[in-house]
Amino acid sequence: MIRALRPGLPILAALCVCAAAEKHPQSPVLRRLEESQLEATRQARLEWSRTRVVHPQPGVYQDFRAILHVHAEDAPHTLGTREQALAAARETGVNVILWTDHKGPLPATWTGLRGGVLFIAGAEEDHRLRYPSPDGDLKFLSHLEDIPDTSSAGYDGTEIYNRHTDAEAQTDLNEYLAKAMKNSGEWRRLASRQKNYPLEVYAAGTSVLDAFMARYDREIQQRRFTAIAANDAHRNTVLNGVVFDPYEVAFRFVSTHILARELTEPLIRQSLREGHAYVSFDWLCDPAGFSFVASNNLGQFEMGDRVPMIPTTRITARLPVKAHVKLMLKGAVVSEATTDNFEFAAREEGAYRLEAWLPVAGEERPWIFTNPLYLYRPGLAELALPPNTLAPNVKVLRDIEYTSGKPADGAKHKLDLYLPTDRTKFPVLFFVHGGSWRGGDRSQYTSLGNRFAKLGIGVVVPSYRLAPANPHPAQIEDVAAAFAWTVKNIGAYGGDATRLFGAGHSAGGHLISLLALDPRYLQAYGLTAKTLRGVITSSGVYDVRSIAMFGPDRDTRWEASPLRFVQQGAPPFLVLYCQWDYPGLAAQAMEFDRALRRVFVESRLAYIPGEGHISEMVHLWKDNDPTAREMLKFIESARD
Repeated sequence: MIRALRPGLPILAALCVCAAAEKHPQSPVLRRLEESQLEATRQARLEWSRTRVVHPQPGVYQDFRAILHVHAEDAPHTLGTREQALAAARETGVNVILWTDHKGPLPATWTGLRGGVLFIAGAEEDHRLRYPSPDGDLKFLSHLEDIPDTSSAGYDGTEIYNRHTDAEAQTDLNEYLAKAMKNSGEWRRLASRQKNYPLEVYAAGTSVLDAFMARYDREIQQRRFTAIAANDAHRNTVLNGVVFDPYEVAFRFVSTHILARELTEPLIRQSLREGHAYVSFDWLCDPAGFSFVASNNLGQFEMGDRVPMIPTTRITARLPVKAHVKLMLKGAVVSEATTDNFEFAAREEGAYRLEAWLPVAGEERPWIFTNPLYLYRPGLAELALPPNTLAPNVKVLRDIEYTSGKPADGAKHKLDLYLPTDRTKFPVLFFVHGGSWRGGDRSQYTSLGNRFAKLGIGVVVPSYRLAPANPHPAQIEDVAAAFAWTVKNIGAYGGDATRLFGAGHSAGGHLISLLALDPRYLQAYGLTAKTLRGVITSSGVYDVRSIAMFGPDRDTRWEASPLRFVQQGAPPFLVLYCQWDYPGLAAQAMEFDRALRRVFVESRLAYIPGEGHISEMVHLWKDNDPTAREMLKFIESARD
């Protein structure tokens, strides 16, 4: 049913009580409309806008502001136009508009990018928001106040907030609506106050829809179910040609922030379906820089993700300003604090979501409501290590000494060879292991060696001295020595020294990149980076200025950073990063790839979905593994 009167109610109801608020001091909503309260609210907003800190996103996603449930040109009572919606989106920093045409999507509905804003066609029908696609409709429950017991089967999520539902629930506001409409003088005074405080007045009736939230908490105990906010924006002219709820006000009020890698319709749809999103009352404070993640030794996970619980699992949130943070599980608060840096050690399975509230003019107002992190205890099979078996056409030669040194370092100055027995003059992958420069060993990579050797690619896996007992540059010096040994000797084992590829994971990605870019380490052996056909770096660290082990200050550490030495003439690079990588590694991969291409070094940046920092190596042995496919494609493309 089209609710013809509904669009005008939110702002009208707020306006009509401004003059009468003093008569009912017991009503929080009416107190918010007193001029002193409006001014206090504005001052709080201004202070947050001055002091807020925008933290970088820690994972693979960007934060896109989206407005869901937007109407234009789709019914007689709707006077807004799509051009007006576009102008408002650009003015307010909105990245995505999801239309909800009545009986739509209408043929004239915009889709795709226009003026930097992504438009997605949809429809509002029978308490449902539907966004059709050949790959399957994206569907959300809408106006739950009318359908509280409707089954969620077949839906991807639900509105946890709807602007018009909220307005209709404000009985004090609606009681005065009829009175104000009958008094032209009072109406003019109210309209003037709205003009001076448009956002503060528009948001005066904001409340948490408890029934919606209770329903949502029940749903997320059963399955992934995405929470969204509905602006239900119409842009209605209410009286005498004055627009009281223009798009630019509605768009600033509440948003659904969608976490996606890029601003494309498929990726926005995917993130909405998977719950990579949160609801924010942006009118109060811009949430840019907010994050809510779970981290452990396996990687970092975003809201909407299933998170394997291991003993190191911690839930964290960073906010641009201090807020009253509440961590919710099964509808109850399990931890709370007033902070801009929240942390919680999870010990119980379940769907954890977060709320953030801000103090405004003597009360707390709702600000951020996230989708959950779904924590679960993984089975033994999920945590199993890869097999150490060898294919029939693979032989391994272990513990070959590549350099001499102190007797105590002897075990780390050795390498293992994985050789295809049915090939000669085969290409060779020189692989450097990870472990934060402090751990790891060549013995842990039998499955990797076998994975490539069985396909006719020889593999060299060296160990190297570990920190902190052996500070930098011990690690890169050992890698250089092992590589020099490989250039000199691999031909004797059937390998082709003119087809050498360097590779490394995590700390190993740092080391192999530094070897290829900083000429000092290979020059010690009379070699240059031209001996490398290509470099594959997976989840590497390319700027180590924030890591103390590389020197006493940032300038010293910069000399240990591959990014510092990016220059023309470097070998081609394949730069890999994964969905659940450690914090900051996705950003480092992107920056490194940009730097390489900026100086015309051939570089390919590849994203690996569905893998974490550890699993991308653990799963490499599988025939259909995406990381292995990317590596093999890169090696194949560089063959003569």
